[in-house]
Amino acid sequence: MEASPKLGTPARTTGDGGTGVLEITPDTVVFVKEGGGEKAANGVFAVVTMKDKAVTAVAADEPAPISGGGWKWMAPDGEMIDVGGGNGFNVVMDKYNNADPVQPGAWQWRSQVFDLTPAQAKGGTLIYIDGEEKAHRWQMPSTDSGPNVVEVKQQLAS
Repeated sequence: MEASPKLGTPARTTGDGGTGVLEITPDTVVFVKEGGGEKAANGVFAVVTMKDKAVTAVAADEPAPISGGGWKWMAPDGEMIDVGGGNGFNVVMDKYNNADPVQPGAWQWRSQVFDLTPAQAKGGTLIYIDGEEKAHRWQMPSTDSGPNVVEVKQQLAS
């Protein structure tokens, strides 16, 4: 298997239901024990922010986890962790909480929160399953990284 690209590398993905193309760029990851008034049930929240941009003439959206798409964290030992497990679904940040389809030519910030054990948070691979069930992967660092670390931490504290 080829090496996964690093945080900040864009991927062209097929939108939900095969409609449209989203260019998704995970750009920042922050590891915290508490965020948005919630405590991580498993010890550590890995909060990943991403920029979703519609790059075709139709709106595009990320598939919902119920359809088998969406985001997963693969721990260093290969264990797969779904987004929002533990207390992850309860962590909300105003700026990174967009969930509407992205309109043509537009972009929006989104975030995903994984409730991990300390061992699962020691790096890993971020995986996104698009509307054609194709997996896109990014190698994740084990420390806070990316251009928006300070801002994300401020949002998590409020």
